[in-house]
Amino acid sequence: MRKLIRGGTVVTAADEAQADVLIDGEEIAAVGALGDVDAEVIDADGCYVLPGLIDNHTHMAMPFGGTRSNDDYDTGTRAAAAGGTTCIVDFVIQQHPDGLRSSLEEWQERATGAAHVDYGFHMAITNADEGTFADMEPMVEEGLCTFKVFLAYKGVLMVTDDLFFRVLERTRDLGALTMVHCENGWAIDVLVERALAAGQTEPIHHAYTRPEALEAEATGRAVRFAELTNAGVYIVHVTCGLAADEIAAGQARGVDVSAETCLQYLTNTIEDLERPDFEGARYVCSPPLREQRNQGLLWAALDRGVLESVSTDHCPFTSEQKALGRDDFSKIPNGLAMIQHRLVKLWDLGVEGGRLSPSELVDMTSTAIAKRFGLHRKGTIAPGFDADLVVFDPATPFEFSTRTSHMNVDYDLFEGERSTGSVRHTFCRGTMVYDRGEILTQPGHGRFVPRSLTADAPVRA
Repeated sequence: MRKLIRGGTVVTAADEAQADVLIDGEEIAAVGALGDVDAEVIDADGCYVLPGLIDNHTHMAMPFGGTRSNDDYDTGTRAAAAGGTTCIVDFVIQQHPDGLRSSLEEWQERATGAAHVDYGFHMAITNADEGTFADMEPMVEEGLCTFKVFLAYKGVLMVTDDLFFRVLERTRDLGALTMVHCENGWAIDVLVERALAAGQTEPIHHAYTRPEALEAEATGRAVRFAELTNAGVYIVHVTCGLAADEIAAGQARGVDVSAETCLQYLTNTIEDLERPDFEGARYVCSPPLREQRNQGLLWAALDRGVLESVSTDHCPFTSEQKALGRDDFSKIPNGLAMIQHRLVKLWDLGVEGGRLSPSELVDMTSTAIAKRFGLHRKGTIAPGFDADLVVFDPATPFEFSTRTSHMNVDYDLFEGERSTGSVRHTFCRGTMVYDRGEILTQPGHGRFVPRSLTADAPVRA
């Protein structure tokens, strides 16, 4: 049966207007003043109708430090839907020395039949040898057109500069994109070793040993490598003004560099790592949270287009998992639980805070991401696109609590706070996945979405 979302304010990256949205099967069939239509009516009076958010930076069941992030493709995509996210692009982490295929198959097995919203994959390269380079072209052909390298986590995830350089050349030749985690892993290891030798084991020292300068240095290096190879590069989770300056300088020189920040760098600060009773461990992520002054610099970089989007880097660990580093901050699993809260937090900080229009919020959480990462049927509200939609109620608050969270952790980083608005309904390809606090779908509704950075948008009439 067709569905009609009636009476809301439809928001795209270009404009907003009072309009109805007709859903036919999995597609948007029409947008406008539609009058009488034979369809199930969903009342959106007083609400905004937004394109489904896309989170291009998540880590579901990611191996880290002898454990795995605690949201899998079932629980993690439940939380995504509850926050208005209808598609994620998750990271496959190369686990094996025999190329990329076996790692992709491992992640496919986890996701198939489990997800509630759609998903794609990036491939994170940790062993850039000849087998890996040979596997990159088949990955692109199968819809994995983005590859990530880490310049940190020496001995685990980090690649050396020569291999990073070759990955850039390979993605350039394949019409793909290299994503980069920018921190100087060599220098970080020296600082960590010295801190631990001095008995500095608390969570705050995670941030002290990963200073802004080492993020900025690695960011500048990544931009220069992209310039030398004439390749595109995407800088993930930018945390500070110094790193944003390196990106802006590259853009001014004509380098094909784009970048994101993440929600936590706009909502939290380094002071959270000093919370007592080891609560600060909940806020350990990499790069780390920064001083509050950087939040204004990040907003300014978003305003100027130096940073184009806001993701979450969702990688949650329970209190028990975080306690693995109780006596050694370097053993605290890195990652935060954020995927459910991006829309409501950005609405409060951005729209209610006067920093963003609703259209700008849509652009940096959906449209720009769809364009950057080759999700050609997603990211806007128009006939022929996937019916990925969010009905957002700006006047009904959301209470942050473990009672209202669908994320699979035993705490909420914003416990006790209330937002101005809340997600009322989330539709993924025309199916209502989330309805006022409840998940309505069964695992497996979400489908794998192959991506291409070169294909034209396949819009059907």
